[in-house]
Amino acid sequence: MKNRAVATTAITLAAMLALTGCAGPTSGGGMPGMNHGSSSSAPASADANDADIMFAGMMKEHHAQAIDMSDILLSKEGVDERVVALAEEIKAAQAPEIQKMEQWLEEWGADTSGMEGMEHGDGMMSDEDMQALEEASGADAGRLFLQQMIQHHDGAVEMAQKQIDDGRNGDAIALAGAIIDAQTREIARMEEILASL
Repeated sequence: MKNRAVATTAITLAAMLALTGCAGPTSGGGMPGMNHGSSSSAPASADANDADIMFAGMMKEHHAQAIDMSDILLSKEGVDERVVALAEEIKAAQAPEIQKMEQWLEEWGADTSGMEGMEHGDGMMSDEDMQALEEASGADAGRLFLQQMIQHHDGAVEMAQKQIDDGRNGDAIALAGAIIDAQTREIARMEEILASL
């Protein structure tokens, strides 16, 4: 109990130092085109912890791979139209989320350069997995895409739940919740399509 009190005091002190150290002048506040629904003039970094930065950095890379997988699938002929539609929807949903997370990371002054290309699990496909998708064709490509994307989405849902549990930034937590809702629905849809192929 004593250790918890010390840890809480240390975290509070660190947060206060971050607030005073990062505050600076606020002219116009925020990045152009981004309204996180907050009227506070405090910088975004004042409301982001390590979990928020980890979530945005890793989910951005995770989404980028999902778009790569979708692009590979969409370049093929003879794929079930339901799978094609799903790949298009994944691209349309995740590209704006990548932009949002990149903007947050910039606002937070976060260095996530080491996260690019990370083999961090969480449903990420290996180079061999991506090569197998490249080489598959027609109905086989559709089946493989669904199998891989179910695994990929499962990983994203786990990452998003960690963010809800450990994150502090309200916008990042809200995005994590939206990812869980959307990707859980897509997993069910993919399993249904897969069973019918």
